Amino acid sequence: MLLNMEANSAKVQEDLEAEFQSLFSLLEELKEGMLMKIKQDRASRTYELQNQLAACTRALESSEELLETANQTLQATDSEDFPQVGPQKPCCVTMAPAFRLSLKAKVSDNMSHLMVDFAQERRMLQALKFLPVPSAPVIDLAESLVADNCVTLVWRMPEEDSKIDHYVLEYRRTNFEGPPRLKEDQPWMVVEGIRQTEYTLTGLKFDMKYMNFRVKACNKAVAGEFSEPVTLETPAFMFRLDASTSHQNLRVDDLSVEWDAMGGKVQDIKAREKDGKGRTASPVNSPARGTPSPKRIPSGRGGRDRFTAESYTVLGDTLIDGGEHYWEVHYEPDSKAFGVGVAYRSLGRFEQLGKTAASWCLHINNWLQVSFTAKHANKAKVLDAPVPDCLGVHCDFHQGLLSFYNARTKQLLHTFKAKFTQPLLPAFTVWCGSFQVTTGLQVPSSVRCLQKRGSATSSSNTSLT
Repeated sequence: MLLNMEANSAKVQEDLEAEFQSLFSLLEELKEGMLMKIKQDRASRTYELQNQLAACTRALESSEELLETANQTLQATDSEDFPQVGPQKPCCVTMAPAFRLSLKAKVSDNMSHLMVDFAQERRMLQALKFLPVPSAPVIDLAESLVADNCVTLVWRMPEEDSKIDHYVLEYRRTNFEGPPRLKEDQPWMVVEGIRQTEYTLTGLKFDMKYMNFRVKACNKAVAGEFSEPVTLETPAFMFRLDASTSHQNLRVDDLSVEWDAMGGKVQDIKAREKDGKGRTASPVNSPARGTPSPKRIPSGRGGRDRFTAESYTVLGDTLIDGGEHYWEVHYEPDSKAFGVGVAYRSLGRFEQLGKTAASWCLHINNWLQVSFTAKHANKAKVLDAPVPDCLGVHCDFHQGLLSFYNARTKQLLHTFKAKFTQPLLPAFTVWCGSFQVTTGLQVPSSVRCLQKRGSATSSSNTSLT
């Protein structure tokens, strides 16, 4: 500590000398500029006065010559000589320039407008002292906002401090409500160099229930204490793919699925079941959200219950039994067939999405004949819209609405109206292709706005043909 103290003392001394040298340099620049202004004003006035003096001198010389001629004329006594005096002198001599002269100076000799008074600046310099430690900011929860997977945090200083250079914002995810705990699994993420008293974090994935925030103010010398940390709720629909439900030809990796033609060998399945490994590990107990959701279904659909035959299907692991939820899925455009939607948990292992009353989906077929359809209860409606490579799914359980959007443009593609009698599960199907699911998303404001205005075009189940 002694060595550190000596090093830090030397550093602040060097910084102080550098700051004073910078101040001296600035004063020298100001002094040179003001002296140059005085010199320029003096030169300008000198030039004007010298021009006036030169004009007066010429007028006097002309007047003296005329006076001398007049005097000689008056002194002539011989009347015969008088006419001869005049013609001998130039007739251009006149006193007119002298009468046109003004003896009032064109410029003033007063230079008081260039005087200075540094009394106020002197008092400011006398008040110079070492920078104080900034106070801790106060986060304004009423002005802060969580929407569209963005968080706008607003804070203020308890008292005005003109010496603040920037702010530092720290945040972390958590599953615990209330004040942040001392020990937390997630690290603090840092945003530095914030110049305003608000900041917006964009493109967040809300895979945990809450987020902690704290802010500190910094001047050029030192950082203040952190504000009192606050906790904001980040509601979003988070789920994983339940690998225990997937068809044997689907290779599930977290939120990604790839169709594997060699994945359904019967002998491999029997061998794994014989060894007690027939049940594929489910991500139900994954630590993604810290604590498992009470709506997350147990891993009980292994072996004989997984989808089979031509139902290349996999379900999500979290039930939807109320509220609004939104998720997105990006599929490989070269996939021969792909479907996304929802289904009851009772969907049979041989049943395909959209071909029973227990499931609703949008289906894309790129094999033999290209088609883009909405399917339910074995009825299909051809959609007259470009096929996007990324689909957004919005489910309003209580309103009985299931809507599909172009995830990039938020263009509505189709809406199912139904009365859901059981909890739903996100459902996906793919053949000769792959897809990736994005969860932890909030319902976009544009989607909510479309639904509130009632401008979205909806289709009833009976209209599917």
